[in-house]
Amino acid sequence: MRDTDPGLFGPASVTWQIHGDPMMWVAGVRALYLQALHPRAVRGVTQNSDFRTDAWGRLLRTADFVGTITYGTTLEAERAGARVRGIHRRLSAQDPDSGARFGVDDPELLLWVHCAEIDSYLSVARGSGYRLTDAQADAYVDEQREAARLVGLDPAGVPADTAELSAYFEKIRPELALTPEALEVHAFLRRPPVPTALLPVREAVWAQAAALAYAALPPFAHELYGRPAPSVPVTLRRLRATGRVLRAVPSYLRWQLPPGHILKAVGRLGPGTHPSAYRLRERARAGI
Repeated sequence: MRDTDPGLFGPASVTWQIHGDPMMWVAGVRALYLQALHPRAVRGVTQNSDFRTDAWGRLLRTADFVGTITYGTTLEAERAGARVRGIHRRLSAQDPDSGARFGVDDPELLLWVHCAEIDSYLSVARGSGYRLTDAQADAYVDEQREAARLVGLDPAGVPADTAELSAYFEKIRPELALTPEALEVHAFLRRPPVPTALLPVREAVWAQAAALAYAALPPFAHELYGRPAPSVPVTLRRLRATGRVLRAVPSYLRWQLPPGHILKAVGRLGPGTHPSAYRLRERARAGI
């Protein structure tokens, strides 16, 4: 018997469509660059993470979590959230400036990570030519309060639309800074360790994607990093060109890659439930 549970978001949601877009990989790297600019958040990562020795494993685990809560059943999403909350509860870090210890499940830190992530997904998608109306962008931010709940936040305190998201970044900016840990993350993202045989691939593929993700950061992030970035028009041209190339790869080929959340979801819910930007365009034309 087929399990027809649509999960936390379902095929009619903006989240269902946008998270199936291949530009989400570039957006995820942008989020990492941005998240590293919060001093306590980045220290929580560097003091507890194995990203230096298991870079690809960490990236894939993050992608697996996003895929599970987007396309998995409600039970799978809730279990994934419970695992993350359990891990965060056990971890703490030390602020090298004050010597004070703090939990990585501090709501302020969780909120920063959440907002940096959804802002990156939304910004890269729209910048690369993924058509979203303003209403759909607001709906996406609102839907993602469910993801915030899963990691331990009260949805009532999480931005519910793009205006509130922008206001959050204005409020948090004085707390952001370039730390040695942020520089370490920046260097790592530009040149992650790989076997010698894969160095040409890293330079040809990863370095280009990482440079594009950095270029897509907001101006205040470029200012903090103190490193030049292309002009906005140049970055948008590069985003759109990359989006065209990646979207030209047939969906059924992209969805074969592990962990295969989209294929599992379509198999569970039936034909016509696959992510599709076309579905959002039709809804916009219908005024929905």
